[in-house]
Formats: sequence, C-alpha cells, structure tokens
Amino acid sequence: MSKQTVRDIDVAGKKVLVRVDFNVPLKDGEVADDNRINAALPTINYLLEQNAKIILLSHLGKVDHKDPQKTESDKAKNNMEPVAGKLQEKVDAKVHFSPVTRGQELDDAVAALKDGEILVVQNTRYEAGESKNDPELAKYWASLADVYVSDAFGSVHRAHASTVGVADYLDSASGFLVQKEIDALSTALDNPERPFVAILGGAKVSDKIGLIEHLLDIADKVIIGGGMAYTFYKAQGHEVGTSLLEADKVEIAKEIMEKGKDKLVLPVDTVVAKEFNETSDSKTVKASEIPADYMGLDIGPETIKLFRKELEGAKTVVWNGPMGVFEMDKFANGTLEVAKAIVELPNANTIIGGGDSAAAAIKLGFKDDFTHISTGGGASMEFLEGKELPGVAAIKERK
Repeated sequence: MSKQTVRDIDVAGKKVLVRVDFNVPLKDGEVADDNRINAALPTINYLLEQNAKIILLSHLGKVDHKDPQKTESDKAKNNMEPVAGKLQEKVDAKVHFSPVTRGQELDDAVAALKDGEILVVQNTRYEAGESKNDPELAKYWASLADVYVSDAFGSVHRAHASTVGVADYLDSASGFLVQKEIDALSTALDNPERPFVAILGGAKVSDKIGLIEHLLDIADKVIIGGGMAYTFYKAQGHEVGTSLLEADKVEIAKEIMEKGKDKLVLPVDTVVAKEFNETSDSKTVKASEIPADYMGLDIGPETIKLFRKELEGAKTVVWNGPMGVFEMDKFANGTLEVAKAIVELPNANTIIGGGDSAAAAIKLGFKDDFTHISTGGGASMEFLEGKELPGVAAIKERK
C-alpha cells in the first residue's frame, strides 16, 4: 500500500483526530457487540504508547435531519456515550466524552486533554453536514487536531466530512485496521495465487452486478448462491415459485451467464419451503423443479458437493454473501458447509468480504479460521468491484 500509515508520521504528544468505526449495536443503553471497538484498539493503543492526545470521531446509526421530531428521537437512540464507557473498559488511559459535535464545550474538552488521554466525540451524524461532506464542518473538526488518522474501514466508501473532508486540512495516514484491510483485499485481487475462486451469495443480483462482472474478469471460477440464484434460474427458463426474484434483472443475468460461460457456477438443487419460517414444511428439489407454491431458502446437498468440487485445490478464495437464510438454523446448512469447505483448504488465502457472510462465519463458529474477515461490508464490496474508496483516496501518499 502506497498510502502513509500511522507509523510513517510523527504523532508523539500531538493531537490526533482518528476516524474509527464505532457503529455498534446498542441494547438498553449498553453496547451489545463490541467487535468494532476491539478492531480499533491496535491503532488506539499505538497512539497511547506515543503519548498522543486522541480525539475519536465515529457515526452511530442514522439521524433523520428532515423531521425535527425524528431528529431528536434518532439522536437520543444513537448517543455515543455508552460507547465511550465501553472503550474505557478496554484501554489503560482516561477516556473523556464530549456530548456535542462542535462549539466551545468541545473546544474546551480538546484543550483540556493531556498526553495519553482519549476524547470520544458525540455521533458525527448529529451534524447534517457530515454525510454531505460539508467543507466548513470538515475544516472545524480538522482545527481540533494536528494529524488525521483514517481507521474506519467500514466507512471509507463514503465521502463524508469525517472520512474525506478533514484530510484536506491535515497531514493524514491510515490506521492499522484500514492498512490491514487494504493489504488483505489487494493481495487477493491484484496478485492472487491461483486457482482463484470467488463465492457470491446474498439476496439480490442488483446489489452485486458490478462485483460479479469484475470477478469474472479476474477469478478462475465464480460460484453463485443465495437468493440471487433464483434470478439466474429464471434467466435459464426455470420457474422459481415464490422464491426471491428480481424480474427486471433477468436479462442482466442472461448477459452475465453468457459472459461467464463455464467460469460461472450455479446451484443445481435447492431447499424449498412453503413459508418463510423455521416450522414450514421443506424439501429439496432440482433447480429446474421448484413447485409454484414453494420458495427457495438454501442450496441443496448436490450443490454443496458441486461447490466443494469447484473449490478443490483453490489457493485464493473470496467469499461475499451467504448461501441461504443462515439466520434460521433450518436453512443455514448450505452456508455452514461452504464455510467448512473453504476453511479446510490447505494453505489457501481465504477472505470474507464483510457484511452478512462475515456475520454468518462468526455465528457458525469460524471466526478464527479464515485468513481475513473484513470489517466493512459496503467498503469491501466496492473494493472488490474495483472501485476507488474515497476515504482511502484521501489519505496522503507515502513519501
């Protein structure tokens, strides 16, 4: 990676503005899942070792700025104070919290920071200008610090004031999380050890058209599963019953199949049920024989065998999207078996591109078995599509 990292710049005793991804779930006023906080700790702890004064910016949830009543409700629901409290449990340093995102109270909190202390600033989305990359807001936040560090990989695909704008006014570098993500994904895409197999699942073809087409150009095989497989079935002329279908994307699916030819691998059977729940009667049918009153909810056993065969000998695997409705145990088997097949590959570079596939791997017990599990669903998907990520592009090049 040619971008500056936090090790390339002098941060000792300086005020360092760090964009982290603390967009964590809250339940009853407490952090329900602290994985994203843990992911930021290497950068935070390094800065503490350097006696930096650390100012942390993050968004949390969404804030509707169009309706004043909704705005206040969203702010109350997405208050960062519990996140600051959770961070205090994890670091050997004093953690302060600013309940405001700008103004004298924040200025004073920054001025009072001692070396080796942390200030967590209120949710960046309290500011309407955040998502618009408002230059005045970005300039103000930048004025609080001497250096900017980008370490929120889950947000670098968004050109916001806290991810892109502040870098216009400060010396900038990537944190260890962003560096790790870019290095891992770049290795898989730019210089993969072959055979290189991509596995794509999830609900909609429309979400992954660019991703499928880009990976067809660079991978040796592209395996399709999940809800979007039914649009491909329709493109093959099969009936799909009440399965998830994007009728307006059938022609695009035909074009993708024509482009992919033998490189594109589709499921050959599917687990179907009459209703979208755990108790509904289910059965396995061929891909071409889905009954009119049934919906497909997982890949079947013959497909699992086929996908295992296609994965044999693979040295690089990128996986984005589950094979079925993994949240329901009854329809999680396809995702489970694909995960097993990937992690059993000897000496392979195995990468999960964030989002639901990462959630599935963690839920199914494979958290430590992949080479890399991305922390950013949308960011990793855009990177895998070959798109430039604005929050990475904004970081200064290494000299």
